[in-house]
Amino acid sequence: MILLIKNTTVTIPTRGKGLYSFTRDIQHWLSKQGLRDGILTVFVQHTSCSLVIQENADPDVTLDMRDFFETLVPEEGENFRHTAEGPDDMTSHIRSALTSTTLTIPFISGRLALGTWQGIYLFEHRAIPHQRRVVLQLLGE
Repeated sequence: MILLIKNTTVTIPTRGKGLYSFTRDIQHWLSKQGLRDGILTVFVQHTSCSLVIQENADPDVTLDMRDFFETLVPEEGENFRHTAEGPDDMTSHIRSALTSTTLTIPFISGRLALGTWQGIYLFEHRAIPHQRRVVLQLLGE
């Protein structure tokens, strides 16, 4: 058994708040790496967005997730000190802290071991568009 490590960084453009699927991008890259089994680590290099694994069949799920976080961490009426980039600045950091900036996903026979209805999403918490960098690292054989 020979363990190999492979890395890349992908950029995910966002158009504002919401969930952006990039499962296909990851699987496409994974399929070109020549590794059979192992672990994929997905890490977002930002503090005002996050990563989630969520249902990918019904688009209402991602809309409901976005709306729930708007209710859970509202931007109106809060007295946050950190508002240098606008009223969604600190709330974006809180939403990111409540979710995750890193995911670990096994891959088996060159395919992500996701469930039938699971997809990998960047969860943008900021209102304006961004270019989000996500590091992918494989450890496998």
